[in-house]
Amino acid sequence: MAKKSSLGVPCEVPILMVCFLACVATGVELSVNNHAADFTLSTSSGTPVSLSCLVQNSSQAEELLWYRGEGKVDLKDGNKVNVSNICISPATETDNGVTFTCKLMRDKSVKVSVILDVQFPPNVTEDESVQIEEDKDVTLTCNAKSNPQGQAAWYKNNATLTLQQNRYQLYQTSEVSQLSIKKVQKSDNGTYTCEVKSSLGGGRKDFHLIVEDKKPVFPKEAVIAAVVVVTLTVLFGIVARKEKICKV
Repeated sequence: MAKKSSLGVPCEVPILMVCFLACVATGVELSVNNHAADFTLSTSSGTPVSLSCLVQNSSQAEELLWYRGEGKVDLKDGNKVNVSNICISPATETDNGVTFTCKLMRDKSVKVSVILDVQFPPNVTEDESVQIEEDKDVTLTCNAKSNPQGQAAWYKNNATLTLQQNRYQLYQTSEVSQLSIKKVQKSDNGTYTCEVKSSLGGGRKDFHLIVEDKKPVFPKEAVIAAVVVVTLTVLFGIVARKEKICKV
């Protein structure tokens, strides 16, 4: 008996799924004072600075934001769409190095930043009198902050200061210049002058150092013993007087 044979041919229909990632480029750009990229703006202290942010390549109304560092700048309603202006009036040394950024409201990655380079001369403070006890340490601090950075020099009684090894020490940063004197002596009496100069000008400050006599220091044990003796004497006097009164 012949067997029936059946031939089954499986048919698989592959399903292809194609995903397309659409990258939509808005093409919108910003410019600040005609700069389409980040830039540094140099100015002088006391001068007003105007920054104008403009939307480019957009046919619709675009809202703008301004930031000073990380803080948002408050803008009036008529100063937000397509064009936005801010004014720093006047720019001061506290604005030096600060970044102002204009951003697109709907896409904050679209932005232009401006770093202010505010130039100012050294602003040295008024003269100062310093009284210090002999054998103590003293530090004279002079404001040396300026942009461009200035150089400080120290004088004693209008002559270039000669640094005594292990007693005089100078320390300077971009903001201060310090003169430290260890264990001051009577010979340190005098006027110390800090002079700071930069390409924009200079300033000077006088420190009138007065070294006072060293105050006598009593041993702690002797003071305590004296207090105890006085206290006991007073107590014995009170007791003796009380006994005398009782006998009368």
